[in-house]
Amino acid sequence: MEKIKVAVIGATGAVGQVFMWMLADHPWFEIEYITASAARIGQQYGNSVHWVLPFEMENIIKPIVIQEYDLAAMKAAGVQIVFSAMPADVAKTAEPELRDYGFYIFSNAGAMRYEKSVPIMIPEANMESLELIQQQGYPEKGFVVTNANCVTTGLALALAPLVKHGIKEISVSTYQSVSGAGYPGLSSFDITDNVIPYIAQEEEKIEKEIKKILSIDPDVYAYSVRVPVMFGHLETVWLTFEEDVNVEDIIRDWDEFVIEESGLPSSPLKPVVYDPDNTFPQPKYAFWGTPRGMVVYTGRVKKKNNKLGFTLMVNNIVKGAAGGSIQNAEAFVQRYGLR
Repeated sequence: MEKIKVAVIGATGAVGQVFMWMLADHPWFEIEYITASAARIGQQYGNSVHWVLPFEMENIIKPIVIQEYDLAAMKAAGVQIVFSAMPADVAKTAEPELRDYGFYIFSNAGAMRYEKSVPIMIPEANMESLELIQQQGYPEKGFVVTNANCVTTGLALALAPLVKHGIKEISVSTYQSVSGAGYPGLSSFDITDNVIPYIAQEEEKIEKEIKKILSIDPDVYAYSVRVPVMFGHLETVWLTFEEDVNVEDIIRDWDEFVIEESGLPSSPLKPVVYDPDNTFPQPKYAFWGTPRGMVVYTGRVKKKNNKLGFTLMVNNIVKGAAGGSIQNAEAFVQRYGLR
């Protein structure tokens, strides 16, 4: 079948690189148009980008020429879907303009996440939120669908099969890799042999987004810490439930959380994978799984008094960013029959 033409806005940053890697040989989507900073316009992608992913760049994307950010030119090129890796301050203006021009935008930026008609979507957790695009005017108009903050994505996936027990309170501490700060991001003088116990707006994002995504209203207490790791965000979580829940219940819920025959190319069969090894999970597993980087790993489940705790690890730039947006676009295409 003919592939859907897509654009990647902000293709040379860390998240943009994941978009390019995952779309390089995508069965449904074809990269038709990419943009980056003005200084890179006219350059071939392979010669312009400082590749930071831990594997070689796909040859098929190297000769793609970086274009000027031009809505009319994108429309003339046949682009229907736009993947946004723009900074939030830029996306705040650009994404509504793209929507008004009729594009279907799947965004990693946080600029529009908290608008009532804009889904914060994770297909395994809240597929029904996709219906909000109709409040934005679809199918007559374009729309924006966002993915969650990277750490919220991992947390929401781990909690999705546990919501049935009634989550009253969430305490979470996140240990976030430097790739979460983008590229070039932090100075090595700041992070080498160091941790930074504050990441601007991260804690507030977790507290707001987990409630919107899972349609729950627990008390949420969050701390976010930047650690000297390249990829993968680790989280420690404590939960209080309305029901009496045991360790075995949590492990069983994750094991039974299987997305059979979703039909989405970027969806893993098991979104959450638990291992009883006390050293599991670790950020070095960030690109494990099938598809790579799309699985959330959990471990160290334990109960103390009335609280249940566990650890989790999410690939912040794949499942927590570009991969999540691509998965959202796949869900839209499948649900509304765009192909």
